[in-house]
Amino acid sequence: MKILAPIYICLIIFGLNPLYGQTDTEYLKKRKDSSEVMYYIIEGDTVAREMIDLDEVILLDRLKFKSEQDRRRYLILRRKTRKVYPYAKLASERLTTMTERLKTIEKKRDRKIYTKRVQKYIEGEFSEKLKKLTHTEGQILVKLIHRQTGRTAFDLVKELRTGWRAFWYNTTASLFEISLKEEYRPFDVKEDYLIEDILERSFQENILERQNPAFPIDYLDLKAHWNKKTVNK
Repeated sequence: MKILAPIYICLIIFGLNPLYGQTDTEYLKKRKDSSEVMYYIIEGDTVAREMIDLDEVILLDRLKFKSEQDRRRYLILRRKTRKVYPYAKLASERLTTMTERLKTIEKKRDRKIYTKRVQKYIEGEFSEKLKKLTHTEGQILVKLIHRQTGRTAFDLVKELRTGWRAFWYNTTASLFEISLKEEYRPFDVKEDYLIEDILERSFQENILERQNPAFPIDYLDLKAHWNKKTVNK
């Protein structure tokens, strides 16, 4: 069963200055290539110690499954998550761009024209692909939209369209087991935790481009939380 209008409608609508920490004996200077050099001043002489900024890396355990069925389910979820994540990422980017741009437009008529242009652009680029999503892919997308924007797909439609349309889209989606009000809750829902695990592994493998969620998610805390749940069962 292919997903209908509700999901793609909501998508359609939408260095540092050098700092010097100085004491009597040392100061820090940041280079253009992001490396840093700590200079120590000892009796009038300057001694440099080079430091390089490195991105934080989370060490991931090797995947283990209780059964072959669990392994297959994870792989299916991974395929679907990797397929729809770029659309959720796009929704966040377009929403941010549109929100910032609308702040600079004073006239209501001009704001409406700009919003329609954004809708038309996204529709032409992605709508046909979104129509081909299955209902399970659509539900994962709804969750990831909440992860990336901090708002449910229902709220986005309601905000950018009308409350009545949001209600209607949600009612239609429910016929295909899709709720536009679904939130992303990785600490409460096992599937959401697995999705977060899939995302983190995909980011580290450069399969997906990392985009921070709209709300903090500490992967190590999340993992410890579910490990504790498993032990206590």
